[in-house]
Amino acid sequence: MKWTISQLQKIRDKDLRFDEHVDVVDIRERDPQIRDVSPIRVAGRADISSTEITFHLHLSGELTLPCSRTLVDVKYPIDIDTKETFLLKADGTDFYGDDVTVVEGDVVDLIPVIKENLLLEIPMQVFCEDVDSNEAAPQSGKDWAVISEEENEHKVDPRFAKLADFFDNNKES
Repeated sequence: MKWTISQLQKIRDKDLRFDEHVDVVDIRERDPQIRDVSPIRVAGRADISSTEITFHLHLSGELTLPCSRTLVDVKYPIDIDTKETFLLKADGTDFYGDDVTVVEGDVVDLIPVIKENLLLEIPMQVFCEDVDSNEAAPQSGKDWAVISEEENEHKVDPRFAKLADFFDNNKES
């Protein structure tokens, strides 16, 4: 997904459309919680002018992330629509906005922009629906066990058991 500026300027009057699969498995090095990345489908078009190129992208694929509760692999679908602008000639100012990239050299490369969008799409927590007990994280150990919310609501801490009757005794006196 690289083009030279001269290639893009030659097709300025034509419609540049693309639909490719890219391998971005190396983003696992940037975020250790990513366990696997499917080939990402990049479809879109480009609007080319003499000073800038705007790409209208649709990214789709799948990330494999750990479940926040059990650490089991969860397939997380990616479906992103984004617009990215590349400035061909910098006008001397340093701030252009979040979706603007100043082209350094003679090559416009979409791969870093694709990786950035994928990293921004990772949720804080992912949960799996059905868990095989052999794959899940342990549910108990020495002096500890995972309890459900229902169990926790009905269980009274034995240290506070006598306080449960405190207000009832207070009303009688």
